Amino acid sequence: MKLLAKSDLEKQKLKKASAMYKEELESEINSISKKTEKIATNALFIGGALALTYLAVSQFTGSKSKKKKSKQPKHENDEEEEPSSPNMLSQVGEILITQATMILLELAKEKLSEYLHSRQDKDENS
Repeated sequence: MKLLAKSDLEKQKLKKASAMYKEELESEINSISKKTEKIATNALFIGGALALTYLAVSQFTGSKSKKKKSKQPKHENDEEEEPSSPNMLSQVGEILITQATMILLELAKEKLSEYLHSRQDKDENS
């Protein structure tokens, strides 16, 4: 009888221990999934910002190269020459792209900084 009672006590202890470990594993899985979700969201945000910047820059630089390619060959009789300096609209476009890029990079920097600070706080609390 004592052996049976002793084994029942051990079973109960083992069940409590396994339940405790199960709860800890579930909480760790939840925290990992939340962290992963935040990282993925930030990565998508930063990637989207960089992709938009790349597309904007490539559109403006691509349009310049197309203009150069479509330029008609000069004839020796033509006395008029096109000005080689970019026009005002092109300069404004480049400035706007530069400013938009800076804003997006600043926003990405802030998000990355927030993530690093939150991660550092969680590491200190652990």
